[in-house]
Amino acid sequence: MKSLKNKISESIASYTARTGTAPQRPGAVLFDMDGVLYNSMPFHARSWNLLFSEIGIDMPEQEVYLHEGRTGASTVTAIFERELHRQPTEDEIRRLYRRKTELFAGMGAVKVMTGARETVNICRRAGATTVIVTGSGQGTLLDRLDSDFDCAFPAPSQRITAYDVTHGKPDPEPYLKGIAKAGTSPWQSVGIDNAPLGVESSSRAGLFTIGVNTGPLPSGTLKAAGADLELDSMEECAEALGILLL
Repeated sequence: MKSLKNKISESIASYTARTGTAPQRPGAVLFDMDGVLYNSMPFHARSWNLLFSEIGIDMPEQEVYLHEGRTGASTVTAIFERELHRQPTEDEIRRLYRRKTELFAGMGAVKVMTGARETVNICRRAGATTVIVTGSGQGTLLDRLDSDFDCAFPAPSQRITAYDVTHGKPDPEPYLKGIAKAGTSPWQSVGIDNAPLGVESSSRAGLFTIGVNTGPLPSGTLKAAGADLELDSMEECAEALGILLL
């Protein structure tokens, strides 16, 4: 079985071949939020499932993981186009996303992902800028970031949310805006995401991309989506960043 150091060496070579640029020592690390910093995806999956069931649409919880990273508006639009063969109105998007937010909030407190705090702390010890890049606009978790992560992601200077982008993941815009806030270049930055659409966004933006499979995705899914390095937990991610940064 390959050691983590060997995996990282291979992933750096893969990144160089993919981009034509050798990554430099990272000056910024860009984090997705749901499924990376918070173990919130089971709540998101259930709340989207319940929301759509209220209007007679079946959206299996498993499917939510494949849409993860989209903005709420994009998710509603994708399901309407597929199931109802039309686009939702702006009023429908606002009303449905508000209801989804209510359902999510009613499910109780979301826990910080095991290993997430250590991962963020390693970045800070190394002097790397930390930036949130999330498709979410829900205050339920955004409002907790300062207390849960000791102000590592101050708003608005180190956050990209659903309200900051025109094109959400998998478009590269969210991660490109993230590195603009960090003041770094793609080859000086690491993107960490747990969803295929988020990994694709980071990869297309030219970042060294770590896919962390904290959900039910089959092994290799994030690699296929463009991850340079696929890991199985945020604890393993902390170890990998310790090698890359320190």
